[in-house]
Amino acid sequence: MKKLFSYALMASLLSMPAYAENETTDIVTNNNSATEETTAGVDAPEPAGFLTSAINESLAQAADDVEYGRKVTQYASAPKFGGYAIGKYTYSDKDGAKGGTGFSQRLIRLYVDGTILNDFKYRIQIQTNNNTFHMKDVFIEWQKYEFAKIKVGQFKRAFGFENPMNPWDISTGDYSYFTKKMTGDYRGDSWSGGGRDQGIQVQGDFLKVGEDNHNLIHYQLGMWNGEGINTNDADGERDYIGTIQFQPVKGFIIGAFGWTGENAGEKRNRYAFGVKYDNNDGWCVRGEWGHSHYTTGSDDAWYLLVGKTLNDWFKLSAQYQTFRYNKSWQNAQCTYSLIPEFQLHKNLKFQIQYNFNNFRASADRHHNEIWAETYFRF
Repeated sequence: MKKLFSYALMASLLSMPAYAENETTDIVTNNNSATEETTAGVDAPEPAGFLTSAINESLAQAADDVEYGRKVTQYASAPKFGGYAIGKYTYSDKDGAKGGTGFSQRLIRLYVDGTILNDFKYRIQIQTNNNTFHMKDVFIEWQKYEFAKIKVGQFKRAFGFENPMNPWDISTGDYSYFTKKMTGDYRGDSWSGGGRDQGIQVQGDFLKVGEDNHNLIHYQLGMWNGEGINTNDADGERDYIGTIQFQPVKGFIIGAFGWTGENAGEKRNRYAFGVKYDNNDGWCVRGEWGHSHYTTGSDDAWYLLVGKTLNDWFKLSAQYQTFRYNKSWQNAQCTYSLIPEFQLHKNLKFQIQYNFNNFRASADRHHNEIWAETYFRF
């Protein structure tokens, strides 16, 4: 155990990037970041870093000064650019792991979004992981009516609360087994597409309730190729996915999700239920359970995450998660995690995650991991 914590300390120190002494060091809370999509599935712009903020302000000013009979901004907003990076160090005491994978680029993302004719929002997002470069998102959405927005392109599937969330915001060093196994393309896949596919979706919010006038109901219903990210349809079959979500109290959401489709002759039918709660006192609770049935068998997965923002710069979270191949406890992968998070600036935070793994089908059933991650926007 002493050796394990020595690796943790080394990882956290070595993975911290240096920054200039004259850098702005405003202290901010942990719950001020944005997601790729809000909990209800509506796109939200991510806060830009110090460099991209300057670029965005210059573009907005330039666009406002140009006229072609009418101002350009009356037709289209100035594009907004953003980017962020997550670096990772991994230690593992699993037999044969050779101490873990060490340092890696978990991801580097660049994105641009904006509006055209006020009612059409677009986004393009690209990502690189070490030596792998690919398109993540490219879509346009007609947003004239809050109760019926139409999105076309490549984007996150409407399945699960965690899937549409940004890696910056999920409070853990990686997505859960539930998200990876239940929103991926194929049974047991590597989730390399990040729960994305190409298709069309209708979504909306309606029925205002409460003194704060929040929406009670959110829905999403879409049709996708069923092939996954950056891939054309290959078999003429489609995936149909939808969700209905209720928010009886602002910040507390109950959701049900459904999926039916077929790929390469293998049928897949999935359903899931989840709850999510965030309040102004810094508490966050998120839990989901899902079942997936294929031609060759059935799997299930679930997780529960509880987090508390303790002060302006420190948040502590804990998570329990399980994935069962063929719904068998003999094949179960269970992980218990403790995650302290240190956010020193709105564009800079550090996270250390300790995982105790119980992989019942593995020869080395019990093993420990330490992840140290650096997050910075630019």
